[in-house]
Amino acid sequence: MEKFELSRTVSRNLLKIEAIKFNFAEPYTWASGWKSPVYCDNRLSLSDVAVRSLISDAYVKIIQTEFPDAEIIAGVATGAIAQGALVAHELGLPFVYVREKPKGHGLMKVIEGGAVAGQKTVIIEDLVSTGGSSLKAARELRNAEAIVLGMAAIFTYEFPIAAENFMQNDCKLHTISTFSTLIEVALEDGYINKTEADKLIRWYKEPQMYK
Repeated sequence: MEKFELSRTVSRNLLKIEAIKFNFAEPYTWASGWKSPVYCDNRLSLSDVAVRSLISDAYVKIIQTEFPDAEIIAGVATGAIAQGALVAHELGLPFVYVREKPKGHGLMKVIEGGAVAGQKTVIIEDLVSTGGSSLKAARELRNAEAIVLGMAAIFTYEFPIAAENFMQNDCKLHTISTFSTLIEVALEDGYINKTEADKLIRWYKEPQMYK
């Protein structure tokens, strides 16, 4: 499937299984404190076999095309642990995952699953907003002497700040679908109307100001 059509297909399926929802009357609150009329929970794709396979295959294609030298797959906890394990299995590669913070007991690890030093690593993420938590995982892997080739994610909101953060951290990002594609598909399929699409675009331009 061609990249643009795959992006549309994935967005369409995420909408269908309600992994992506809209609420313009009562915006969702993100962990960052931002108010948002759209919420994306890609973990719901794990319960739908067809969508799960579609996304896993798309991850695999990105890695084979963009990161053919990958030696290990690292999932970002918690949303991308299952996705990363599926991808690693398909590629026949080792898998680790990166915690948000060290485990509070035992060996106090941030990276679980094995050693990564000297290994060419691709990070699997489910969602990229500003890139903060995703790039924290990249830094933890580099601190453990992994060779981070880049990151693959299901969806990006395409915020300019994310592009800047990834550039500053010298981390390549490839995503399966995007916010602009989502708006296009949601409008075509009747999930939102033109007025709501315009609201989404205004939110995208100044998300920190949305109420």
